Amino acid sequence: MAPVEQAVIVARAESVRGEVVLRRRSSAVGHDDELIVNGVFAVDSAETASERELGRTAKQARSVLLGGLGLGYTAAEVLTSSVRRLDIVELEPTLIEWAELGVTEVLRRVASDPRVRFHAGDIADVLAHRPRAQPVEAPQRPGSGPANPVGPWDAILLDVDNGPDFLIHQRNADLYTGPLLAAAYQQLATGGVLAIWCQGIAPALDLALRRLGDSVGVRRLGVIRGARSLEHVIYTLRRGNESRGPR
Repeated sequence: MAPVEQAVIVARAESVRGEVVLRRRSSAVGHDDELIVNGVFAVDSAETASERELGRTAKQARSVLLGGLGLGYTAAEVLTSSVRRLDIVELEPTLIEWAELGVTEVLRRVASDPRVRFHAGDIADVLAHRPRAQPVEAPQRPGSGPANPVGPWDAILLDVDNGPDFLIHQRNADLYTGPLLAAAYQQLATGGVLAIWCQGIAPALDLALRRLGDSVGVRRLGVIRGARSLEHVIYTLRRGNESRGPR
């Protein structure tokens, strides 16, 4: 017999983009946290292998830009390496606040690391060098502030949405297209890597990356959720000695 689960809301907040809810499912064998954004499942702690694998793509990097905090598993994995600076850009200031408050152990661990700089804002604005439209609403630490972080970075990791085919926020669609991918590529240091998490294969994203460079990688990771077998995908593109725009 499967363990009986009980779900409680740990934290909840409203933003201009909708409701953000952190829910905890507990049973006799432990508990899992689940993040719901704008009424759509975003991420949970029951299966974090692909998020941690995304973090491992930056294991040789000294400076990392991470788009999307989520429940903190990608950031926590990055911090197991010798990274010197981790800039985390999160659209929902509430998530940064929850990290600072230590609402979950993983978020607390990320927020307490002095190498981390939180930036409340849109990762698209950072990649495109657009000024921040609104002031930062979340607690800040030394090195963070109202200005967007500035590269270049040895690794840029995008875990902002579920991928181009299952968006929580429709505005994120541009992140998976040529202009913003090219902008991200231009902010990589030589030899740096751009890595993008997707809930499944995304042919249009693959093509857009191949127009930027030849060193595209596709990492497929099998995931079991209950009776369902899924395949998450991490796309990577490494910058060579010479940058180039879309072909």
